Amino acid sequence: MMKKLRITQIKSTIGFDRKQAKVIRGMGLRRIRHAVELPDTPQVRGMIHKVRHLVTVEE
Repeated sequence: MMKKLRITQIKSTIGFDRKQAKVIRGMGLRRIRHAVELPDTPQVRGMIHKVRHLVTVEE
């Protein structure tokens, strides 16, 4: 079974690059304190790395 990552948005995308807002939206996050569970893949890890200052990650 593939590991899941729980990603929670902790900061607003306002004031940051628009690309970062698109990454947040692409992960399925909609608002602050909204959390989603995504599979632990290199693609998801790359998305997290781009917006690491806006989210928290739990395994």
